[in-house]
Amino acid sequence: MVSFILNNQLVSTESPSGSSLLDFIRYEKYLPGTKVGCREGDCGACTVLEGTLENDKVIYKSIVSCLTPLINVHGKHIVTIEGINHENLTPVQEAIVDHSATQCGFCTPGFVMSFTSHALSDELSTREKAIATVSGNICRCTGYKSIEKAADTISNLLKDKRTDDPIGWLVKNRFLPEYFLSIPKRLSEIEKHIGSSISNDIFVSGGTDIFVQKADELNHLNIRTFTDRGDLRGIKVINRRCVIGAATTTSEIEESSIIKDLLPELSKYMKLVASKPVRNMGTVGGNIVNASPIGDMTIIFLALNADLTLDGPGGELTVPLKDFFIGYKKLKIKKDEFLRSIIFPLPQRNVLFNFEKVSKRTYLDIASVNSAIQIISEDNRIMECYLSAGGVSPIPLFMAKTSDFLKGKIVTNVTILEANKIMQEEIAPISDVRGSKEYKRLLLRQLFFAHFIKFFPDILDLKMLLNIKQILFSEYF
Repeated sequence: MVSFILNNQLVSTESPSGSSLLDFIRYEKYLPGTKVGCREGDCGACTVLEGTLENDKVIYKSIVSCLTPLINVHGKHIVTIEGINHENLTPVQEAIVDHSATQCGFCTPGFVMSFTSHALSDELSTREKAIATVSGNICRCTGYKSIEKAADTISNLLKDKRTDDPIGWLVKNRFLPEYFLSIPKRLSEIEKHIGSSISNDIFVSGGTDIFVQKADELNHLNIRTFTDRGDLRGIKVINRRCVIGAATTTSEIEESSIIKDLLPELSKYMKLVASKPVRNMGTVGGNIVNASPIGDMTIIFLALNADLTLDGPGGELTVPLKDFFIGYKKLKIKKDEFLRSIIFPLPQRNVLFNFEKVSKRTYLDIASVNSAIQIISEDNRIMECYLSAGGVSPIPLFMAKTSDFLKGKIVTNVTILEANKIMQEEIAPISDVRGSKEYKRLLLRQLFFAHFIKFFPDILDLKMLLNIKQILFSEYF
């Protein structure tokens, strides 16, 4: 039995726990404001709010209901467009109407819910943050300028919001109905644990990939979830190592004060990973065990020299992330084991870290090729190097030979060109819908150059790097 609060109603359902929240909302509860669009998490038409009780407060975030299995909303508050309606329009809805930010109207509920999620944040609003919150919402009619104007108005309306009590302030100012004030107590009364007598349980985490790949298959199954495991959540520092629970979402990594202190630019890279609602759902553990050769988070953690903690009947064991992938979609993990945490050494003060990605769209797209690098340098000499690349091998690839070659080297044009030659020998791209194998070799070369141009702009000559052919392993280009 899955129980949660849907708008202002407590619901309990025996529908398969693998069925989608979107279908439950529309076809079992007959709430048609949440739209069926792409069913892949791309369009945002099915966006709803998910509220989770944490320390007697409900924390809300936007999610796409098409990729959310029912099991993942047990004990939570789910809010659709119907759940924020008053007798009159809310200020968010008024802003959209006043700026003609809707035409056919199909996408509008998703935009309203994303903007409302922004209003619920405990941070002060800015125009940029308001626009960023609808990064996962697509409109085919307006050209977006009217939506940007609405975002500007919404941000101005929120300038006096009380960040210590955003829900109380939003209720008082008609952004939310009054019933939101009773949600913390009501959620506390829902039993959080779901027992199971099912054999051969199928476990999922955020579900943002598997419910694209196998939604029809999972829709009729009872599945288990890792998202309700508090012991698999959170980010902390232990013995000079950063420990991230496998069920921690990408958004939680992006917003973590610990991560911001260790890797200040990482939040910028997160905007290349997915839309805000998908980052709110997708977990770092799910990204890794999905074993995609182009998984952005996996490529980042490979360059951070991360280890994995696996757990199972035999107890915990540690596996270097670079050794975890043994073939396409094949992992060094037993059937009865699961990923508990990702651990990486704290970066040193003189560390340089960078992530690069090329995709058909700059945002909201999977990579054609991606790459990350971590180096420690002294007087332009590379003391340590960890280089990774995706899209150029059947697995997310740690570039061991290239990394070893660069250790101890002075950064020069010739050094980088020679390293590129070794790197080209390490990879084995194939031609597919994201590009030919020759194109992917070229992309990785450019991303590799981009790492070092960013780190050493006064030393390296990009024009020279691109023009010297005899050192570039030219048979590939």
